[in-house]
Order: sequence, then structure tokens, then C-alpha cells
Amino acid sequence: MKKIIALSTLLALGALGMACGDAATNNTAANANRNVNSALANANAAAQNAANQIQTAANQVSNAASQVNAAASNAVNAARPAANANANANARP
Repeated sequence: MKKIIALSTLLALGALGMACGDAATNNTAANANRNVNSALANANAAAQNAANQIQTAANQVSNAASQVNAAASNAVNAARPAANANANANARP
């Protein structure tokens, strides 16, 4: 991200410097501004895409953890009758 900011700044400053010239330079500056805006838009889209992928991964981890918890709870509940039966069988009268 720092590279994108540095590149955008460099391009913007270059465009500003070129804007201080004659008409031909102004056209070049306009093109440079379009390029800077396009690069920023692409960087923003890439950052948003990365954020979406991170959120998707976090959701998948959360879902997996929920499934593990449910499986553990089911295993404990399934083992309870056998544990109670053993406790009752070993109880002294």
C-alpha cells in the first residue's frame, strides 16, 4: 500500500509540474492526471477486494469453529448416558 501511495504522489507531483507549462504540456498533465486517477481507482478496487477476501476467510473460520463446537457438544451429550450407566452400576447399595 505504501508503494501505491508513493507512486501516486510521484505521479501527481509530476502532473502538477507539467501543468505549469504550455498547451502541449497541459495535455500531458491531463493525461498524467487521468493515469493517476486510474491507478488510484485500481488500487482502491484491489484493496476492497482484499478486504472482502479477508472477511470471507474470517466467516469461514467462524463457521468451522461453530461446527467443531457443535460436534463436541454432540459427542459429550452422546457419552452422558453411558457415563451415567457406569456410575449407577458402580454405585454401592
